[in-house]
Amino acid sequence: MTEVRAWPTELRLRAEGRVLCVTFDNGEAFELDAEYLRVESPSAEVKGHGPGQEVTVAGKRAVRIANLEPVGNYAVRITFDDRHSTGIFSWDYLHKLGTERDELWPAYLARLEAKGLSRD
Repeated sequence: MTEVRAWPTELRLRAEGRVLCVTFDNGEAFELDAEYLRVESPSAEVKGHGPGQEVTVAGKRAVRIANLEPVGNYAVRITFDDRHSTGIFSWDYLHKLGTERDELWPAYLARLEAKGLSRD
């Protein structure tokens, strides 16, 4: 059986680039904060090149999304106002960030606290 994937029907920036609203064809819609997207970027800079190489990114509370650029028909490159632009957010990854936010965001906050880092 083939898994049916959610496909985005709309990506919209609001709140002066602080929020990315993503609507999928299955009716799901998510409002993803720029800070959350930045610290969960799928880039090697954040995720590393293998297990255990992940970096906890701090100080991004005020970051904004400066630009969205389509990548083929499968993803979007998000450029943030701190000049980070190497993360390519696939539709599946954006969907995961939306559906798993209630687990991922508290885990990020716990990592910050454990390392004595701040969102500011």
